[in-house]
Order: sequence, then structure tokens, then C-alpha cells
Amino acid sequence: MSSSLSVYLLDPKAARALVGSGDDQLLDVIRDRFGDDLAADDRYFSSRIAEGAPTAYEALRAVVHGGPYDEDEEYAFQYGYAYKRLCSLTGAFLDNSSFCPFRGDWLETVDEGLRALRIKAVSVADFGYGGLPRGIPSYDLPRCGEWTHEECLEALEQFERTKREGHAPPLEPEVVDAVMDVIGWLRHAEARPGLGVVGFVS
Repeated sequence: MSSSLSVYLLDPKAARALVGSGDDQLLDVIRDRFGDDLAADDRYFSSRIAEGAPTAYEALRAVVHGGPYDEDEEYAFQYGYAYKRLCSLTGAFLDNSSFCPFRGDWLETVDEGLRALRIKAVSVADFGYGGLPRGIPSYDLPRCGEWTHEECLEALEQFERTKREGHAPPLEPEVVDAVMDVIGWLRHAEARPGLGVVGFVS
């Protein structure tokens, strides 16, 4: 079974602040402008919704209002995807071509490549082990993690230091491609003060 890592450039604190914000205007905008996307998600999860899972909009409304949430943990995935939707609509999608899809321990393999280049401030595997913001029910997928602006800057400085020192260990070509994708994310964050990266594994 394959997985996917989706990453967004945004302010992680601002994204978390949307949870429980009660922003009905935001909900209206999402429903009006992205109703087709919500409907497509409902079709995809139609069997689960028929069993009792909330619709995409119901889950989104619950996240924005801080509840109420369905008590059945098997339906918690809808709330995770609702938070992912909030991040996708308030942030900028970053190239994930090296991570969509991926299998097995690919994220850990890319982390090994980062560490070989002495980049230790960030970890792509952390996106698969992190949790959703406090209050959002979580059960299995999607998983979520974030890198702050400061962590992105530190990681980029570690990469630049490695280049200056001429430390270039041999890496598999696909790992090099993935590492360079990560460096691209870091450069986007560097160019936008206060912005970091939020990633979702699903």
C-alpha cells in the first residue's frame, strides 16, 4: 500500500488558530468556492458517510468551531482531512513529486540523506509521526507535522555550511531528488518571513 506526503507553505501558528476560531465567514467562503471539492470528497467516502461518518463540510465546521466531534474514533479521519483542507486553502502547495506516492520507510530514507548532508533541523519522517492540533480527534490517517520558520532557516544554513565545506557524500539519485525538493521547500520558507511548512501523510 502506498502513501502520500502533501506539504504546504504557511504560518503553522495561524493554521492552528483556525481550529476553534468559529470563523463562519471562512466556512461560507469554502462552501461557496469549493463546494465541488467537498462533494467529490463526499462521493469518495460515501460508504463511510453512509455508516455515520460526518460529511466533508460537517467535519470542517466541527474543526472551525472546536466541535462537537463524533465520538466514534473510526470517523476521526474526516476531521484530519478537514484540517488539511484548511491548510491547503490558506497556504501554498509545495512540490511533492518525490513523495507522491511513496512506499515503506521512504521518509526515513530521505531523512538519512538529509543527515548525511548534516541537515538535522528538520525531518520529513516527523510529518508521519506528528499529531493534529490539540482538540482535533485523531485516529490513524492523516498524520500531520510542521516545521517552524526558524527550523527551516536553521536547516538551510546547515545545508549551506555543508556546501561550503565541500561535504558531498554519495547518495542514490532518487534520494538526491527528494533532498533537493526539501531544499526547495526551505528556500520558499526563507523568502517568506514567519512562514513554515506543514505536511500531511495520508
